[in-house]
Amino acid sequence: MALYPQAPNAVVMIRPHHFCPNEETLKDNSFQSTAPFDKAQVKKLAYEQITAAENTLKAEGISVHIFEDTGTETPDSVFPNNWFSTHTGGHIAIYPMYANNRRKERRSDIIELLKKQYRVQDVIDYSGLEYDNIFLEGTGAMVLDHIERVAYAVRSKRTDTHVLERFCSHFNFEPMVFDAQDSAGIPVYHTNVLMCIGSDYVMAGFDMITNVERRNEIIHRFESSGKKVIYLTEQQISAFCGNALELKGTNERILALSSTAYNALTQAQKAVLEQCVKLVPLEVSAIELAGGSVRCMLAGIHLSKR
Repeated sequence: MALYPQAPNAVVMIRPHHFCPNEETLKDNSFQSTAPFDKAQVKKLAYEQITAAENTLKAEGISVHIFEDTGTETPDSVFPNNWFSTHTGGHIAIYPMYANNRRKERRSDIIELLKKQYRVQDVIDYSGLEYDNIFLEGTGAMVLDHIERVAYAVRSKRTDTHVLERFCSHFNFEPMVFDAQDSAGIPVYHTNVLMCIGSDYVMAGFDMITNVERRNEIIHRFESSGKKVIYLTEQQISAFCGNALELKGTNERILALSSTAYNALTQAQKAVLEQCVKLVPLEVSAIELAGGSVRCMLAGIHLSKR
């Protein structure tokens, strides 16, 4: 694992049996679809697409721990990266969630499986901060550079900077907070729709970072650490190009991204990425109706196997 700190070779996924875009999160998630949809069709499609994505990742040599969600009270359970994260050295964090019905997604059976199969030293639980209306939605709220030890975070209702600082001091990251919005002035709700950090590249909607000085500082950071910098347009961000995750497959590192995102990247951008990773598009159009994509669906496991 230490060789590829940015690219885990195992993930947790949740397969939903009653998937549906979450009405509780619609107010501040501009990526969520407002178009009418056939609930039964979307539910069936989501189940099939998660299953197909699981099989594709396994074929690439990724360890996939899949959990079933048969309940009807957790429409966003397919996005486990928001309520927990794992870290080298055997650490797990559990996070405070903004939407009431998302708090029900936390599952002790997932944490127990991780303890059983991986070396876990401690679990730091921030979820009690929900009672103070303070939130930090995991690796949705933060995009972590595991190599440079920086936590990039867009300021929002789902990203409280005080909890972020607490997380950073516990887990040895430097916080890098900034504001970002689309051309209509709507704030970006989660950092991981804006930015994807790989081992030797970064792609992000840099122009959506509102403070020019901060934007240049962030770009300079990536360039000085030797990463190839790929600029995504606002349209590409809307197509979930920033919502991808680098993983370590059997033979090479891969970038798991959605078919929507893959089709929105230019040939030149794909060529830069393909110098670093194999692109593995996953068809998750039903899941994307909920305003998240492949990165949100994968909780990377940065723990050592027992």
